[in-house]
Amino acid sequence: MDRKKCCVQLSVHPSRGLMDEKFIVLVQKVLPGCQLTVHALHQCEDGNSWEAFGHYTTDASGTVNVSQDTSLGGTYSGVEAMGLLWSLRPVPGSKPGLRLRKKNVQTPMEVTISVYQGHQTEGFVDQVPLASVLVERWYMAPGVRRIPITEEGLTATLFLPAGPGPFPGVLDLWGGGGQLVEYRAALLASHGFASLALDYLTCKITLETGKMVDNQYFETAYRVLQQHPQVLGSRIAMLALSLGTSITLRMAVNSQVIKLRCAVCIGGSHVQPSDGSVKEILTYFNRNGSKTRFSEKNEVIWRDLLLPITTDPSFKVDMGRLQCPLMLVVGEDDQNWAAYDSAMDIKEMMERAGNSHLLTILSYPKTGHLIEPPYTPHFRASIFRKADTHEKIMVLWGGQTVEHSHAQEDAWKKMLVFLRENLYGGTNPGATLLSHL
Repeated sequence: MDRKKCCVQLSVHPSRGLMDEKFIVLVQKVLPGCQLTVHALHQCEDGNSWEAFGHYTTDASGTVNVSQDTSLGGTYSGVEAMGLLWSLRPVPGSKPGLRLRKKNVQTPMEVTISVYQGHQTEGFVDQVPLASVLVERWYMAPGVRRIPITEEGLTATLFLPAGPGPFPGVLDLWGGGGQLVEYRAALLASHGFASLALDYLTCKITLETGKMVDNQYFETAYRVLQQHPQVLGSRIAMLALSLGTSITLRMAVNSQVIKLRCAVCIGGSHVQPSDGSVKEILTYFNRNGSKTRFSEKNEVIWRDLLLPITTDPSFKVDMGRLQCPLMLVVGEDDQNWAAYDSAMDIKEMMERAGNSHLLTILSYPKTGHLIEPPYTPHFRASIFRKADTHEKIMVLWGGQTVEHSHAQEDAWKKMLVFLRENLYGGTNPGATLLSHL
């Protein structure tokens, strides 16, 4: 293919969209039967660069449609419309254990999609692409408002959907790494839910006093969300990952203040001391530290800390008392938490108590711990800083990239449907506003 005679056309539609929205990558005006590499490059906020690429051959009309055509190799293969995002990996030479997470949700994730001649696997930075397009991926839809919350000692951020409201609310909890993680709450607000992202491990009050928060902290967050004038106070859910699941199940069953319409829990467990809060949960885990294993690459495996699942009711949330619909999202290759075993025990407890009709379990083979919004890259292992000791370690999360990525897409769709059905009663007045940016 003579570059001088080639006017390759590359289009990405939409070039500006939400993080969970599919795009169509189209390469046109190339000779039939040409080998091309479609490449994605992203420089994240910490300065590290990530790339993904697929190898394609143009059809009889000189076209490649990434949504329909087969990648013959690269960081993904087969027909994978969004492989250019979910197979992103650090560029060669990057330090090990990186994890891609958006910190400033008020700016887009920018990805440069490019086309190169031939089937390339390396050295993209030294080559001139045939064509390039800059793509913006947003967590915040137009009109979504971001409101920092510091009242009543909270470290939190409220995201309100576009429009006058009032909206159902979601209290969003992450896991043992702490920090105020906003991107999932921002995306939930883009789908019509007033979402409060809450830091409960590295929050201001803990940093100032050195003391971990008690259960009242979560009740305060619930009440702040509930009493906001643009929130439907009787329609609130909790959505959590990892350690956040422990908190969510505890509060859903035991709290006299928190009355949930539903809960979504990803990769966590109900096993914990039945009295106490964050400190007692972490102390219980650490007491089982001798069960820590290591992979052949010396990555930390924590899934055995809660195994075998105890039969002692004083070390489990009494799931038979749960009164709201619960969705458990489980990666069957979770190497960090005993999520699958916990889900099976929760199912058994609820069947015995006669409330199993409230339970939905989404269980995914070859899927790891970090089940994130769709098209987020899969991390089998990454560096993790423990919030309580600040120690940095390489943790094995588990999962195989293709299966994990497909699970993230499927689970997110089903989570949104579950939240809509339980919080909106099957209707979502904001949905029509949110399909495109």
